[in-house]
Amino acid sequence: MSPLPSSNLPLGQLDGAWEKIKNNFPSINSESKNQKSIIVVGGGLSGASAAATLAEQGYQVSLITYNDSPRRAHSVAAQGGINAAKAKKGDDVDVIKELFADTLRGGDYRAREAECQRLAEISSSIIDKCVAQGVPFAREYNGKLATRRFGGALISRTFYARGQTGQQLLYGAYQALMCQVSNHRVRLLTRRDVLELIKVDGVINGVITRNLIDGKLEIYLAQAVILATGGYSNIYFLSTNSMKSNASAIWRAHKQGAFFANPCFTQIHPTCIPAGDAYQSKLTLMSESLRNDGRIWLPKQIQDRRLPSEIPESQRDYFLERIYPAYGNMVPRDVASRRAKELCDAGFGVGNDGRSVYLDLGDAIIKKGADVIKSKYGNLIDMYERIVGEDPLSMPMRIYPAPHYTMGGLWVDYNLMSTIPGLFVIGEANCTVHGANRLGANALLQCLADGYNIVPFSITSWLENNICSSSPQKINTACKEALAKVRKRIDALITAKGSIPVDIFHRQLGEIMIERCGISRNKSGLKNGLKEVKELQTKFHQQVRIPTEIDCPNSELEKALKVADFFELAQLMLTDALTREESCGAHFREEHQTSKGEAKRNDEKFSHISAWEYIDNTKSVKHIEPLIFTEFSPTTRSYQ
Repeated sequence: MSPLPSSNLPLGQLDGAWEKIKNNFPSINSESKNQKSIIVVGGGLSGASAAATLAEQGYQVSLITYNDSPRRAHSVAAQGGINAAKAKKGDDVDVIKELFADTLRGGDYRAREAECQRLAEISSSIIDKCVAQGVPFAREYNGKLATRRFGGALISRTFYARGQTGQQLLYGAYQALMCQVSNHRVRLLTRRDVLELIKVDGVINGVITRNLIDGKLEIYLAQAVILATGGYSNIYFLSTNSMKSNASAIWRAHKQGAFFANPCFTQIHPTCIPAGDAYQSKLTLMSESLRNDGRIWLPKQIQDRRLPSEIPESQRDYFLERIYPAYGNMVPRDVASRRAKELCDAGFGVGNDGRSVYLDLGDAIIKKGADVIKSKYGNLIDMYERIVGEDPLSMPMRIYPAPHYTMGGLWVDYNLMSTIPGLFVIGEANCTVHGANRLGANALLQCLADGYNIVPFSITSWLENNICSSSPQKINTACKEALAKVRKRIDALITAKGSIPVDIFHRQLGEIMIERCGISRNKSGLKNGLKEVKELQTKFHQQVRIPTEIDCPNSELEKALKVADFFELAQLMLTDALTREESCGAHFREEHQTSKGEAKRNDEKFSHISAWEYIDNTKSVKHIEPLIFTEFSPTTRSYQ
């Protein structure tokens, strides 16, 4: 069993600590950088920004993505905005301290304090960089950048580009990336799925990919590898994530020795369009920003099937405003999702299956006018109308919580390096600043902070101090072993010759996970979930049906490789949730709640990050990283 390495957190005062550490990193001259190669896996916001920045510094970079273009990365789906501690004229508060505090508190004190401080300090410069790239942020009439509120905050600090913020930010990073591609500093490798990592003398030196066009397995070597592959919410099958999003790269890293941290911390987003029928394979997000102008309510009467226009104001329950008068509809996502589910479970839900709540823009339209609301949320209004067939300007939207973001991921230290030397992990793929519940509008911020501001400096420090001394023979042997592992997994799947499509197993796995490890969890459900997942996993490997032609495009094989990893990850998520005997943020254990139904933390026993180590032929081993707070003492979250 390997010990948990040092997290390399700064000692002493947190304010300005990152800048001091960064300035003390050793530098590499441009000629040396030219001789060093780095692989970035993932072309979304964190991957594209990291690749572009590293190439600008002089490194030879290879960016690997399973999409046909980085522009199709899942980052485009982020709608509402990006937080920043950017002071405005007349502000009488410490904006950095406020974002730091809201991030830490929003994560229910299960994130590292030093990293939350660093994120807040970096945030303002990211907005400046994006503006310089031409990102069309919304502006006030006087030309100044506009902001709005997001859940878990009383301050308006979220910068946005209507409902397309993620897309516009990605286009900015993409332009920077393609500039380096045209300068021959970045080699762009599209339509490739990373299926294994190459480890030589304990250091990651490359990856094995499957070319999705011709099916060939390919070897790519480098002095360091950065994983920027996003989260694992597709384990629930129905989620807001892209259908292609998977956890294969981080799971392969985990099985190579990278510790997996807090896998049970998964976020259920409160404002999603509910599934239309039993055959739906993807859910659509409606931005949290809509809660600025939309009021969430349900009928006070159980199973009230009247049209919303027929229900008078006196018979409507604006339940978030009633329960949380201070924050109202802008409570954090975990709180809003849990309350919506509780009321729907009690029979107050609307829609054909009673699994929806209303998000009503009516009052805002009366106050501000339909044109203003339309211009503010334009594409969100259009998307909802196209999908549902109803105009949200004339009748309330129907929304329901859905799996969205994963706070868990590979454990990394302050420099974003995993427990395997040479393997860095950025964006949603790592476990850093979000704790047990991500603060709204912090996802885009973390991705760009990691890609533009942190990993380009920390990886330079590591490369300067670590010279690869492995012999060509050792590297060749490691490549052959990694290739053999991939071929063995592929052969095992295609020789099953079953009769059940992959999607059937994936959907069944998702149903187990949302029921046992979704918005709420309990001990017996988690234990039953472990048993059910293991039984389904056995059936999957015996009865899955996959076309045997592998030297060509084979989407069923792609999905099967992904789902095989999901089965293993699901068991770790359930195990992690079982061992965390408390409720914190999005991890709501029903046995641990207050008399008012709020999450009840156990700081004495669980104020730590759970980091799981994979060991062959045995159960995963849990390591603990204690969380130490010097700036803010953990308090009970209250949004009332």
